[in-house]
Amino acid sequence: MLNRRTLLTGMTAAPLASPTCACVTAPAPAGSGATLTLATFNIWHNQGDWPARLPLIVEVLRAQDADVIALEEVLQDAAVGLPNQAQTLAEALGYQWIFHSVDDEARPRRYGNAILTRLPIIASDWKKLEPLDDYRTAIRLRVAKGGAPIDLVVTHLAWQDDAGPVRARQIGDLLAWLPQDGTPLVVMGDFNATQEDSGLAVLTGPDYFSALPRGSVATTLKPAKGHPNRVIDHIFARADAFAPVSARAFATQSVGGEYASDHFGVSATIRLRQGQARR
Repeated sequence: MLNRRTLLTGMTAAPLASPTCACVTAPAPAGSGATLTLATFNIWHNQGDWPARLPLIVEVLRAQDADVIALEEVLQDAAVGLPNQAQTLAEALGYQWIFHSVDDEARPRRYGNAILTRLPIIASDWKKLEPLDDYRTAIRLRVAKGGAPIDLVVTHLAWQDDAGPVRARQIGDLLAWLPQDGTPLVVMGDFNATQEDSGLAVLTGPDYFSALPRGSVATTLKPAKGHPNRVIDHIFARADAFAPVSARAFATQSVGGEYASDHFGVSATIRLRQGQARR
């Protein structure tokens, strides 16, 4: 689903305190190309106090000023009067949006992932990931940035602690599905696993880098919700196409006692390596 509607004029919110974040920065390589700013955020569908959380999510996402935003746990549910959350956020922020779910489009309740972008869209696609008895999906969006096409993927992988082999299968299926034409690639989302997990071995190997280095933040799960400290939300980029510039966790503090989600977001700036941009 693609929507190019403009900013939602009916949604307003009082200014919020600037969220604190954990940040890391790396020097940009000499002679490098255009930068790309990314964010990934598991928005926890409509759990907790969604009306209170919605303006917090809008503000923390606006603060990232990202070219592309990956969203996980996105819900629409006509039975409870909930419009598609990706559409609501995209219209509030002035982005285009794409949402996909394994739930049929005719169903009143659909749960899935989304990508928001303010960049020109070249193409988009999605697939259900193996094993097919799960409900995991991947969305690919090809955009133009700095004169170059870039493929951006959002996914949300199996959650069980012992599901490393399943996650490996899901990632293998995802990568095999992508166009094999050398387009610079970024894979984002909630992987339900730390970088040490065997299921993420391909994305933590030499061909990719994590925009948020190991050990740079303690967790991307809200401790106040009872979650253990684990960094499971990631932005992985092809090392031959990009270089890291900076990264941070965001939405790590409550506002008026309310958190935006039960996850913290991850935001990063990466740079196209010299020769990737087509001027």
